[in-house]
Amino acid sequence: MDREVRVRFAPSPTGALHIGGIRTALYNYLLARKLGGKMLLRIEDTDQNRFVPGAEEYIFEALDWLGMRIDEGVREGGPHAPYRQSERKQMYRRYIDQLLAEENAYYAFDTPEELDAMRGRLIAAKVPMQQYNAVTRMQMRNSLTLPESEVKELLHSGGPYVIRLKVPRKEEVRLNDMIRGWVMVHSSTLDDKVLLKSDGMPTYHLANVVDDHLMDITHVIRGEEWLPSAPLHVLLYRFLGWETTMPQFAHLPLLLNPDGNGKLSKRYADKYGFPVFPMNWNGVDADTGQPVLVKGFRESGYLPEAVINFLALLGWNPGTEQELFTMEELIQAFSLERVGKAGTKFDIDKAKWFNQQYLKGKPDDELSEFLLKELENREIDCSPEKAEKIVNVMKERVTFPTEFLSEAGYFFEAPVEYEQAVVQSKWTPEAAGIIAAFREVLDETGMLTAESAKATLNGVLEKHGVKIGKVLQALRLGVTGVGHGPDLMKIMEILGKDETTRRIDRALNTLKSQGV
Repeated sequence: MDREVRVRFAPSPTGALHIGGIRTALYNYLLARKLGGKMLLRIEDTDQNRFVPGAEEYIFEALDWLGMRIDEGVREGGPHAPYRQSERKQMYRRYIDQLLAEENAYYAFDTPEELDAMRGRLIAAKVPMQQYNAVTRMQMRNSLTLPESEVKELLHSGGPYVIRLKVPRKEEVRLNDMIRGWVMVHSSTLDDKVLLKSDGMPTYHLANVVDDHLMDITHVIRGEEWLPSAPLHVLLYRFLGWETTMPQFAHLPLLLNPDGNGKLSKRYADKYGFPVFPMNWNGVDADTGQPVLVKGFRESGYLPEAVINFLALLGWNPGTEQELFTMEELIQAFSLERVGKAGTKFDIDKAKWFNQQYLKGKPDDELSEFLLKELENREIDCSPEKAEKIVNVMKERVTFPTEFLSEAGYFFEAPVEYEQAVVQSKWTPEAAGIIAAFREVLDETGMLTAESAKATLNGVLEKHGVKIGKVLQALRLGVTGVGHGPDLMKIMEILGKDETTRRIDRALNTLKSQGV
């Protein structure tokens, strides 16, 4: 391709941006960067009735969080501004006039009641598709059926009307999709879609074609749900004389619920407790106007790198065994040719695995910031040095940053209760005796380190002829209150000698008083 590659992400500001929209943005971003092109962000707000305050800002923040840098857009500006469709309203009129003049579009004056009656007649006649098309339009009130004088009078009166695309009656419309290959649709199955609404705003069909042309878009990468509309867009490109510069289309496969049944939905996600939005959203529903609160990946503890990596592999296959990719590696490896046609299951367990891998790979000082912030929220004091040591021993065992505190609260608060299953199975008189002896020797040591703690324990065990398996879990119980966790010797080093001995004393006394 001789032209500069230019892609666009064009969401509607009607609420929280679904994670499927984020995947669409990501694939556009990867292709643009791979081919040295530009990515545009266009806000498609032609349906003003569904505009939701705050939705635009949500889109911007989500893309920023995930590291997708926009080259041209509402915030960034650019040579094709404005990038908000509601601000381009006057721009579309000349193309409507061209379509009307060349008889590729027409005025329609039908009332809602007349449209309902038409559909009713089609249903009664058992016509499978109740459409306003090449056949039914000849029975309706439009500029194709009314006398010219009446059309002029209706337009002059200022009454409501729409402008519809005049779809050819018998024609095969062809589209070479970059993912699906040739798609062929007979025009008899297509609606005469509304291009201009009664409020003078263009519909998606007209606005996206005009804007993509004027903004020199070379590739349109969007969801599979837009595939049925693609033939209409091909016709518009032809009618407007832009067929030779029409962008290449790629319709992405659906994201499915984890069980494979149906398109990924908020209802399913809510039922099983996982997010399907990049960030929390506390706003209103575009259709009902009712308040709605959704949970996001960010607030659920997912790292942006993990979300990007997870989404990239939902529909795209690198052709290798590699699973972990930096953004730069994704850019280098990505191609639309390796995007599949079939829907792909949204495996939230895989998302958690990615998060765990990225969390483990982060430096301790960066991870400690998560822990310190959580501690600050709970008004718990902790030095940065101690926080780094804690995340170092815990990062192999957690999936989300929030779990540093929830899984390791014993670093900050001595246990007052002990895991009963471990008490009953591991806290034996023999184990208690060895733990008491270990505690006595600790008093005689200097600064406690993981190495000195291990050497001291091994010395006591050797002296009494007891194997470590008889004692270790009981000792962990006495120090942390639970029977599992990271390296116990490192836990004791972080707690320090004084705190470790206090905890052992408490456990010995508490469990003895309970008759264990």
